Amino acid sequence: MEDARLNILVVDDEPDICATLAEILEDEGYSVHTAGSAEAAEVLLREQMVDLVLLDIWMPGEDGVSLLRRWAETGLAQPVVMMSGHATIETAVQATKLGAYDFIEKPLSLDKTLLTVTHALESSRLQRENRDLRVQAGWVERPSGESPAIRQFREQLQRVAAVDSWALLLGEPGSGKEVAARYLHRQSRRAQGPFVDLRAAAIARPNVAIELFGNEDHGKLTRGRLEVAHGGTLFIDEIADMDLETQARLFSALQERRIIRVGGTTPVPVDVRVIAGSAQDLAHAVQSGQFRSDLYYRLSALPLKVPPLSARSADIPTLIEEFVRFYGARDGLAARHFAPETLDVLRHYPWPGNVRELQNLVERLLILAEGPEISAEEVEGALGLDNRLVLANSNFDGEDFGGTLKRARERFERAFLEYHLARNEWNIARTAEVVGLERTHLYRKLKNLSIALKGERHAGEDGDEGGEG
Repeated sequence: MEDARLNILVVDDEPDICATLAEILEDEGYSVHTAGSAEAAEVLLREQMVDLVLLDIWMPGEDGVSLLRRWAETGLAQPVVMMSGHATIETAVQATKLGAYDFIEKPLSLDKTLLTVTHALESSRLQRENRDLRVQAGWVERPSGESPAIRQFREQLQRVAAVDSWALLLGEPGSGKEVAARYLHRQSRRAQGPFVDLRAAAIARPNVAIELFGNEDHGKLTRGRLEVAHGGTLFIDEIADMDLETQARLFSALQERRIIRVGGTTPVPVDVRVIAGSAQDLAHAVQSGQFRSDLYYRLSALPLKVPPLSARSADIPTLIEEFVRFYGARDGLAARHFAPETLDVLRHYPWPGNVRELQNLVERLLILAEGPEISAEEVEGALGLDNRLVLANSNFDGEDFGGTLKRARERFERAFLEYHLARNEWNIARTAEVVGLERTHLYRKLKNLSIALKGERHAGEDGDEGGEG
């Protein structure tokens, strides 16, 4: 049992209370240490790793609130639950503002104490998991960059943050849906509440319901993500990976603003904003019966499309700077300069793995590259962009290599520009940004290569059809 490895420190000047709490908590599988004063508690904390502190307010010498204030100034390493039989409401509020997880009154209720301990430890575990995930992901404060695509997306997030409706983030894998969800949370009125995430694709389907709603099993209670996110935001990534039964239970719980834990019978009120993320076509999933229509229509009231990195290549230098700083701070990797021609290669790469692929590439290059500058050749090698790969995956045949070099270059430029035009839905401004050309230069290039724009093509096709009729 995981709780058997958890250490609890009881700080109280009354030996009988320390002994009683130690006996009760040890019966539940916890390891318990006791201290009769603030000084003794600090000595023990220097010698032991502790997961939770039960702290009395009124003690000889330094009182509990004063000790809590000192801990708060250096950063609370573990949740603290305050105890007192004589504290006023003002004292309880003061302790909460200093970071205490909860407050319980003496004489202590066995059930209340055990429930508070369970909640505090579960909340601490989830917060620690979120911190770890942010470190692994190279978490940044907001969707970074100043390209038109990302600026427009940030403006959309700010508008959606002003309301409290559910939201749906649609985007390719690795495009930054979690970063967008965190930014949306911090811009909202729930910013002071918790941000909790659930990666549905990473959890076995039978366990998703327990992770969401919690569990009651033979008197042992585990809080789910919805309870932990009370007053804040729950981000469910890859929500389409939930089974239909869990989808129905989630929709009902959020409609009624209350949940029932798995194995439980008592409704628990929750106040949570849900942000869902998906790389799948949810409308198609609804049609195929793999996603509930009621949940989809509720989520899709505020759909936001996260732009792929290929549509915001101008942001690549900014993202690289952030990743270089991150790996320098986390892993001590030396900063390296990306030469202009190197950035040019990166701007013209299609990035099927989006921002995550760029981040992984930067980490690999910082580890393996030699010298202060990263060359275009190193990047091409890391991305597999050698001539043999280009030719093996191209549609060129033997006839394409006839004629002059100028003719061959025109053929390649036409294929290159038509590819990016189609990928960017024939949007000239976005395509110009992706391929690194001024818009007027791109128009001139299209004219010289006899590439008709989408509207011109449709007009020509309509005219041809009319002539044949």
